[in-house]
Formats: sequence, C-alpha cells, structure tokens
Amino acid sequence: MYTSKLPLHPNSRILSRTSRGPILQCLYATETLPPAPPLLLKLRTDLKTAMRSKDSTRLSVLRGILSDITNASKTSSPVKTDMQVLSLLRKRSSAGKAAQVDFEKAGRQDLVQKEEEQVEILREYEGGVEMVEEDEVRDLTRSIKRGMEETGKKVNRGSLMQMLLGPDGIGERPVDRKMVAEIVGEVLQGT
Repeated sequence: MYTSKLPLHPNSRILSRTSRGPILQCLYATETLPPAPPLLLKLRTDLKTAMRSKDSTRLSVLRGILSDITNASKTSSPVKTDMQVLSLLRKRSSAGKAAQVDFEKAGRQDLVQKEEEQVEILREYEGGVEMVEEDEVRDLTRSIKRGMEETGKKVNRGSLMQMLLGPDGIGERPVDRKMVAEIVGEVLQGT
C-alpha cells in the first residue's frame, strides 16, 4: 500500500485510501461564491449577443465595462452590487460626454457621433437598474425619525442616514445616496 510522506493541505481531508494513495477532498473547493449582481449577468449575456450579431459599437462598450469590473475585482473593493456597476456605467458615460466636447472642438464629427452612440448604449444599461423611489425613501426616513424620537435616541443627520441605509432601512437595494442625503436634510428641517 502506498503511503505518502507529504503533509496534507490544511483545507483537505482524506475520504478513503487506495493502493495508489489517499483520495483527498479539498474543502475550499466546495465553497460557493456570492451571486453576481443581476446587471453584471445581463452585461455578460449581452456581450455574447453582440458578438453573435457583430454589433461592434455595443461590443466595444460592453468589453470596456466588463474590463473595468474585472480590474476592480483585483483591488480591495471588488464590484459586488448593481450600484457599483451603475457607478462604473456613469463614470464611463460622463467620460464619453467629455470626449464628445473635445471632439467637437477638434471638428471631428465622426468621433462625436461614435461617442454619442456609446453614451446612448450606456444609458440603456443605467436605466436597467431599478432604484428605490424617492417617495419610498421619504416615507421610510420619516418613519425611522419618528421611531428614533419615540425611543429617545438622538436624531441627527449621521444617525438617521446610518439607520436608513442599514439593514432595517433600505438595506442592499440600489439607491441614489445623494438623493437620500437631500431627503434626510429636508426631513430634519421639517419640510
């Protein structure tokens, strides 16, 4: 019978032994990854569709976005939510608009038109994320403020934002944080 002198990996265990050696199972290989954001999945499937239909403009835009997402995954803050994907889309869109202005100044109408097409494609995907509506944020902010006042907790901008964006409030749902900050300010002023 074969016996190995090599140490086992700490994340492995022996399932059984054979004449050729142990049959190992790596425990870390059975872990599941968190699900990808729905918008990211849509981008990936649309990339395949664009490749099949030979839509070069859409293909270029999608490859750029997916490249940004891949690069972000190599940093300390990988893309995990639709809001992070939406943020990347908005950055690319604003960069495209700035490029349009530069191309117009240079008199390059062909490049201006190309940038317009790319920005339009980015807007399609930006609109695909269902955001928490303003009315829902306003109602939730008022109810959290009332709850904090009833329990005697100190109500200020920071504590209200923390409760609102926490798991008892909006949670993981996509929301425009700038809009939330404005609504919190309005509710605190009593309007």
